[in-house]
Amino acid sequence: MTPYDDPSPDPYPESAYDDSHGEPYDEPYDQQEPPDEPELPLRQYRSTTGDPTFGFLLALAVSIGLAPLIGTGDPALRYTLSWGVLAVFGVTAWLLGNLKPIGRENPENVVWGVGFGLLIGVPVLLFGSGLLGGAVRRMFGDMTAGELLAFLVFVMPLAETLFFRGILHGSRAFWMVAIMSAFWSFILYLPLLDIAAFPLVAVIITLMLVLLNIMYGYVRTRNGMAAAWITQIVANIVVFFVPYFTS
Repeated sequence: MTPYDDPSPDPYPESAYDDSHGEPYDEPYDQQEPPDEPELPLRQYRSTTGDPTFGFLLALAVSIGLAPLIGTGDPALRYTLSWGVLAVFGVTAWLLGNLKPIGRENPENVVWGVGFGLLIGVPVLLFGSGLLGGAVRRMFGDMTAGELLAFLVFVMPLAETLFFRGILHGSRAFWMVAIMSAFWSFILYLPLLDIAAFPLVAVIITLMLVLLNIMYGYVRTRNGMAAAWITQIVANIVVFFVPYFTS
């Protein structure tokens, strides 16, 4: 053994404990994992996180305020502006807010949408064809086929589906949405009918509008918003477009 060899153990061995408190060393600060940052709440736009009742009341106000245009025989402007208010709120919530967009739709739901549209539209057409022709002509005036088809296929379903089956469906009970959408239809269409002269026609149209709106809400709950959208398009063609040109 050389004089430089020291068989005695190191009196100060490296240890995981410090010499003052007998506790483990803390890892150096630069080796510690950074604390998790708190998650920030998802930003939502004011127009879509507020009460959609404001949009509903605004659309009703526009429809009632433009009632003097009913006597002109051209309801297109009143319809365009009234549905336009609903469309603005619905499209804004769809593109910028918290309304879930329509993704890749299941073809089965599309078929169900067509089926439900025929299921509600064909019986109404068969049993009410004698009354629907005159009532629909009063409701839509002297529109051409292209104008009426544009309203029934594009304008009306877009506005009402995104607003009632989109915004309101996610924040209101089923029966409440059905009542609000049916009331909207009453305000929009009934002033165009001569209720005093044809009360029976007004009652039948009222019941038809209630059934249609309940069906749209049911399809929305069962098969999704795209199916409800298609249901309304099919029902519009059967209930409104066909009697308009066959009466």
